[in-house]
Amino acid sequence: MSDKISLKGITWNHSRGFVPMVATAQRFSELNPQVEITWEKRSLQQFADFSIQELAQRFDLLVIDHPWAGFAAKTQSILPLDTYLSKAYLADQKENTVGHSYESYAYDGHQWALPIDAATPVASSRPDLLENHGFALPQTFEDLLNLADKGLVAFAGIPIDVLMNFYTFCCSLGEDPCQREDLIVSQETGVAALKMYRELASKIHPDNFKRNPIQVYEAMTLSDDIAYCPFAYGYSNYSRSGYARKLLHFHDMITLDGSHNLRSTLGGTGLAVSSSSEHIDMAVKYAEYVASTSCQQTVFFENGGQPGHLSAWTDTEVNRKSSNFFSNTLPALQRAFLRPRYHGHMFFQDHAGDIVRDYLMNGGDELQVLEKMNKLYVESRSLQLS
Repeated sequence: MSDKISLKGITWNHSRGFVPMVATAQRFSELNPQVEITWEKRSLQQFADFSIQELAQRFDLLVIDHPWAGFAAKTQSILPLDTYLSKAYLADQKENTVGHSYESYAYDGHQWALPIDAATPVASSRPDLLENHGFALPQTFEDLLNLADKGLVAFAGIPIDVLMNFYTFCCSLGEDPCQREDLIVSQETGVAALKMYRELASKIHPDNFKRNPIQVYEAMTLSDDIAYCPFAYGYSNYSRSGYARKLLHFHDMITLDGSHNLRSTLGGTGLAVSSSSEHIDMAVKYAEYVASTSCQQTVFFENGGQPGHLSAWTDTEVNRKSSNFFSNTLPALQRAFLRPRYHGHMFFQDHAGDIVRDYLMNGGDELQVLEKMNKLYVESRSLQLS
C-alpha cells in the first residue's frame, strides 16, 4: 500500500467538464493500478476567475482557461510540459490543434497545458421551432434582427460572455482587439461594434443578461420560447440524444458582409500539472493519456467531453453521435480569435464585461464606453510589468 500514488484534480462543474475527467481517471487507474485520481469541481464562474496559483498548491492536476497562460509563466505555479513530454507527442498535438487551441496554452517559450477541450461561440437552433414559426436559419445580421423581433432569440449576457462577443463584433468588422498596448480597439470599429450589439440586445429578454451559455441552452431545451442563439460557447452535450428535453442543432454563425461568417473568441480548456505535485511524472503521464488521440475519440468524448484533438472533430462516429456538432462548427473554431494572455489580462477580462453589459442593458454614449474600457485596458497592461 505504501506504493500507492494519489492525485487530486480540479475541474469545472458541468457534464462536459467533470464527467470525462472522472471517466478518464477511472480508466487510467485500471491501466495503472497503483494510481488513484480523484476530481473535484468548481462553478463555471470560479473556473474563469479563481487564481490557478492557489489551486496549484492544493491540486496535482488543473483544468484551466488559456488566458491564465501568462500568469502561469510568471508565477511558475504549473509545469512547462514541453520539458516532460516527447517532441513527437507535442508535434502531434500541435499538428492536430483545433484552431489556436494548442497555441493558446503556449507562452514565453513553453507549453503550460494540453488542449483537452476546444470551444468557441457558435450558433445553435431548435429547428422544430424555426419551422413552426415559419423562419429559416438566419444567414445575415438582418435575418437575425427579424427573428429577434419575434422574441425567438437569446444569447449569454453575463459580463464575461458579453465581453467575448464584443470581441466577436470587432473581429468580424475587420479589427482584432487588444493588438496595441494603449488602445483596445479603434473608435470607428468600437463604436460600430457597440451599436450593432446594442441593437440586437434591445430585442432579447432581460433574463438573458443573467445567463451563461449553459443556462441559455437549458432555457432553449426546457421551454419552447427560444428558437435561435447567434453566438454562445458551443456545448456538444446538447446535440446528443437523451441529454436534454429537446435536441439542439449547432451551426456556423451569420455573416455581416454577405461573404464572411462572424469570427468569435476562442475558449476551451487545457489540462495542466501543478509544480507543487509530489508525483509529477505520473501526473504528466495522465495528462498525456487524456490528450491522446485514442482517448479523445473514445473515453473522453463518450463521457460528455468536447475534445481538443482535431482527429475527434473529424471522426465519423463522434459526429454521428452528436448530430454533426463537430463538423458543423469546426470552421468557426479554425478561424476563432485568440484573446490576449499577458499577465494582467485577467484583470481586464474580469471588469471590462461589466462596462459593456451596462451599456447593452441601459444604453449610453459609445465613446464613453470605449474610454472606460481603454483606461481599464492600459491599467491591465501595466500589471504585466509589476
